[in-house]
Amino acid sequence: MSPAAAQFQQDARRLAADLRHRATIQTAMGKYEAARDARRAVFHDWPGARRRAAATKWEAINHLDRHLADFVRHLEARGTKVHWASTAPQAREVILGICRAKKARSIVKSKAMTAEEIHLNEALEQAGMEVVESDLGEFIVQLRAEPPYHIVFPAMHLTRGEIRDTFAKKLHDAPSDDPEALTMVARRVLRQKYLQADVGITGANFAIAETGMISITENEGNARLTAALPRTMITLLGIEKVLPRFDDLALFLPMLATMGTGQLLSCYNTLYGGPRQPGEADGPEEFHVVLLDNHRTALLADAEQRDALHCIRCGACLNVCPIFRNVGGHTYGTTYCGPIGSVITPHLRDLQEWKHLSYASSLCGACTETCPVGINLHHHLLQNRRNASRAKPSWWQKLAFQAFAPLATRPAVWALVTKAGRAAQKLHPLIQGTSLDPARAWTKTRDLPPIAQQSFREWWRNRT
Repeated sequence: MSPAAAQFQQDARRLAADLRHRATIQTAMGKYEAARDARRAVFHDWPGARRRAAATKWEAINHLDRHLADFVRHLEARGTKVHWASTAPQAREVILGICRAKKARSIVKSKAMTAEEIHLNEALEQAGMEVVESDLGEFIVQLRAEPPYHIVFPAMHLTRGEIRDTFAKKLHDAPSDDPEALTMVARRVLRQKYLQADVGITGANFAIAETGMISITENEGNARLTAALPRTMITLLGIEKVLPRFDDLALFLPMLATMGTGQLLSCYNTLYGGPRQPGEADGPEEFHVVLLDNHRTALLADAEQRDALHCIRCGACLNVCPIFRNVGGHTYGTTYCGPIGSVITPHLRDLQEWKHLSYASSLCGACTETCPVGINLHHHLLQNRRNASRAKPSWWQKLAFQAFAPLATRPAVWALVTKAGRAAQKLHPLIQGTSLDPARAWTKTRDLPPIAQQSFREWWRNRT
């Protein structure tokens, strides 16, 4: 078992038994579901919208080379400096180089999952720079030295009391646990950071090939301040964020808001096409865009699973996943959690080290059913399991399947084993919970399901 798998099992056991934690998540999810369903009903044809979104992303990903070239050409025409980063270390070095060239000491950063993916904050801090997250949820978990809990809601796992205690400890200002009062505390701190920042770093929700524009969606206005006030702006985005046409935003912006937060439209949707132009009142003097690969082209080369690159990071699959609801985001131990994280993390990192995430699923299909761009998530989890077993099965896995194969491929033997199992199960209460119980890991917390007294084959044979 890999260290990541062992840590996952340990954290999952602990959090699945934490009823307070589970109640907090269930409450948050309940509010989201009601809002999401109400907003989704506003769409004239939601299934049709999903099909169109899936087709648009298919076009974008399957012609990614052409769309990226168009995107870069339009950006550079307006004075933007575009950088290509094949790996996480390369991306960190590019951004560190820009910040060092500007002699940056203070950096303000809006929400960017790609920055979490490459561990950018740690690299900047090790270089002696102060990095402050400007998204409220990200700011809270940064104060607590925690990673984001959820793709969209970084501090979902925290109560108002815990946030008040964090502000009291780290900011020495927490008048009450009233959300508005706590928000004003964060606002006072962050406004000063915006004014002091030498560099602003953002992520991106979409990149428009037709116009060479970055689209950023938010609800707080912090990304706008991050981009407008510092003299230098850096946007880090994965190459899969490209959309072919400007008109595509008419579908993707409301779809992202509906599935991400249960809104008709997010409060702020901003497009950036380059540094400040002559006659413009605000904006950065210098604009850098860093295009990150980091194994995305390897996933692109996999015709079977490349549609995982269609993901718009709305977080909807996390919200409906029964595993995520019970073990939470931190248990996954990686930047992208939930079903989509379980699909792409083995591609972005290491299949053998992270194959356990593909087993952290009930295969209920709720993730596939809710995905706004129609990614077949639960099927991809099965494909990851298959690929992991083909790549490097352990000796005990080989032995187990070699022992199972003669039973599964011989109906007469299988029928005999089934009958023996029924008899053995009657004796099971005598050894349940003891060291002789082969099912003690299961029966420690639940009952052993009884074997049916009549198999389907037996039932069918008696009726034909």
